[in-house]
Amino acid sequence: MTTAWFHCFAGTAGDMTLGSLIDAGADPIAVAEIIGRLGIDDYALMFEPVLRCGLAAIHAIVVVNDHSHEHEHEHEHEHEHTHDQGNRPYRVIRELLINSDLPGRVRDRALATFDALATVEGAIHRTPMLDVEFHEVGSVDAIVDIVGTCAALEVLGIDRIVCSPIAVGRGSVHAAHGELPNPAPAVTGLLAHRNAPAFGIDTRKEIATPTGVALMTALAEAFEPMPAMAVRSVGYGAGTADTPGRPNVVQVVIGDEHAPVATGNSNAGQPVRLLEVNLDDATGEVIAHTITALLNAGAHDAWATPIVMKKGRPAHTVHALCEPALSQAVAAVLISETGSLGVRGTTLERWPQARAESAVVVRGHTIRIKRAAGRVKVEHDDAAAAALALGRPLREVLAEAEALGHHQEGNA
Repeated sequence: MTTAWFHCFAGTAGDMTLGSLIDAGADPIAVAEIIGRLGIDDYALMFEPVLRCGLAAIHAIVVVNDHSHEHEHEHEHEHEHTHDQGNRPYRVIRELLINSDLPGRVRDRALATFDALATVEGAIHRTPMLDVEFHEVGSVDAIVDIVGTCAALEVLGIDRIVCSPIAVGRGSVHAAHGELPNPAPAVTGLLAHRNAPAFGIDTRKEIATPTGVALMTALAEAFEPMPAMAVRSVGYGAGTADTPGRPNVVQVVIGDEHAPVATGNSNAGQPVRLLEVNLDDATGEVIAHTITALLNAGAHDAWATPIVMKKGRPAHTVHALCEPALSQAVAAVLISETGSLGVRGTTLERWPQARAESAVVVRGHTIRIKRAAGRVKVEHDDAAAAALALGRPLREVLAEAEALGHHQEGNA
């Protein structure tokens, strides 16, 4: 079974998803031929090689000419959507897809994506699904993004789609309906509709767009770490912005899923890469920022240890632990943030304990927790925000959240 695992550590958008699949080996001519079966015209689809935080990626660009005004691309990832792309009711899009000459799996995947969007948008605006008028996701460029992604999956022969938890931003964004919360209502609605995992990072940019999240929530069979598979190719799809300290990309890993190979060691662990640099000229603030950037880039963990270098100079080693497939992206962040002239790496094994993520409510404030056998770990930032709002000591809020978590575990 050929599987595509999407790592949305910096968010997701339709153009980024399409670009990642092209970078992973989908023939752009074959993809364009399939999109052409829709019978729509007055657009150009281009794939531009770019760098994001020093990481090579493909930026998918759709240029649309509607003979009245220029359309900007819907998924200018990490930019505000303030333009009007024209409204297109879902019944028109659905008829276009059903009556097209698309391959069956491409048509079904595209319909599933738009069905998810229409269901959520209909609930948000109290409108029947077929009457929903798409704004940010209704124009030709977004149709090309969605159908192009489904076409690329078909060209690569993808049977199963898996996705990581999806990163989202904070604050608010501009959209066709005005100032909206970030993540946008359509994004949170799609996540809730599928009960899909997501996590926030400290940015006010719209890093997860409705189209990108719809593709993942409609098509992914599971939201989990990269499954065991023989990796065939890896691709990176770029957003428009080149964000400092965090590669603005979606990563896709293509491979054939298989059962673990017997090695005579039944206790073999999960392979991981340990990346390190030594620094004798970085401030504590720079090191702290680097650790945050490494975690945002998808590292399992990142930390610093004090060392003594030649001539007795005090220094630090910055470490990052990550999936082997993400080594290049994490190393790029490590170099860009520290200014180091090189990175060293070691392949290790780890044995992560099974855990579950959930939330408890402490006096009206939601606090995320992680539960493992006999242990509850409270999300510090959530507890600190609740303590500040309630005017209570942090240790009391942590204790109460932990007790609720243990009670939740006992009732599971």
